[in-house]
Amino acid sequence: MNITERFLNYTKFDTQSAEESQTVPSTPKQLLFANYLKEELEREGLQEVEMDEKGYIYATLPANVEDSVPTIGFISHYDTSPDCSGANIKPRIVSNYDGGDILLSEGILLSPAIFPELLAHQGEDLIVTDGHTLLGADDKAGIAEIVQAIVWLQQHPEVKHGKIRVAFNPDEEIGMGAHHFDVEKFGCQWGYTMDGGDLGELEYENFNAASAKITIKGVSVHPGYAKGKMVNASVLAAEFAQMLPAGERPETTEGYEGFYHLTGMQTNTELGKLSYIIRDHDRQKFEARKCFVKACADRMNEKYGKGTVVADINDQYYNMREKIEPDNMHVIDLVLRAMKEAGVTPKVRPIRGGTDGAQLSFKGLPCPNIFAGGLNFHGPFEFVPIQSMEKAMLVVVKICELTACCK
Repeated sequence: MNITERFLNYTKFDTQSAEESQTVPSTPKQLLFANYLKEELEREGLQEVEMDEKGYIYATLPANVEDSVPTIGFISHYDTSPDCSGANIKPRIVSNYDGGDILLSEGILLSPAIFPELLAHQGEDLIVTDGHTLLGADDKAGIAEIVQAIVWLQQHPEVKHGKIRVAFNPDEEIGMGAHHFDVEKFGCQWGYTMDGGDLGELEYENFNAASAKITIKGVSVHPGYAKGKMVNASVLAAEFAQMLPAGERPETTEGYEGFYHLTGMQTNTELGKLSYIIRDHDRQKFEARKCFVKACADRMNEKYGKGTVVADINDQYYNMREKIEPDNMHVIDLVLRAMKEAGVTPKVRPIRGGTDGAQLSFKGLPCPNIFAGGLNFHGPFEFVPIQSMEKAMLVVVKICELTACCK
């Protein structure tokens, strides 16, 4: 089975996670794919294959050298984003892309006029959707690359490597992927998530992240007799949203700039609920952003009465740069060399988001993020060049080889 066939098989499974769920994994359908993946790893001859009750899968490719070589690991998540349907995906291969518009379905175009990143992949073979679902390259492309690399290493015993561990987990898209990851069981000196974007991306800086749940308590009264009595939670919700700076939203920021992102709002006269995510690369600015949200709630309470607005803020993950620099830069240097030997130009950049590797780095497993090749994640215009997946697979192989020869 080649990497394209492997990836296309994975897209047959709907593994969308759900933010409001209290179970692990957050959706039972994720376990259908997890069981399939576990069986596939067993068929491919990996050892110590196991899946725990929460759907975390671990497996081993034993070392083929006797020398003491660091045990390293590769990790990807198998859930897809709640932002767009992952059911009944209809992938299609656009061979030798010519640089023009791609008709996904009637009236739905994947166009370089809107997505100029397409032009960097002219002449390549692109896997696209039918314009009605996401594709799932985030992060099933990463899984396919890891599994294919392990299969390749088994087929080429002349390439020496130490013990390699792989792990696949649910619920990364809702910020929970690393919460139940057993770092001690994984048993690696360091690891890599294959969860980045375009060819060559390498990331060891990410946002500090928090969620903010804003609850607004109104007073519902018949509108004909409401003067001096009604407190309209919907109106207060809009007022609260306007208190956060318009220039510090995702759509107005880039690079290292942080933001406040309103991800959802449910309101009526009596009750309002707003969901935010708070992001910043700088830890001090991140703490200041959380304080600002709380201050906005305090000002609303001063205006409308104590307890009208409640801000519940919870940290999600922190910037892994704190754990990579300065003591673990060899983990980065290894990837840079592997990319060079694989013919890939590195693009070292901060993640405007987060990966499981961020949380894992703070749990004692230094874990930067490597490209998986996909673009336009979380929506119907997602695509992945087959050649990028093949290059990512080769980078995994090179990392394993270099770890053994340059220990």
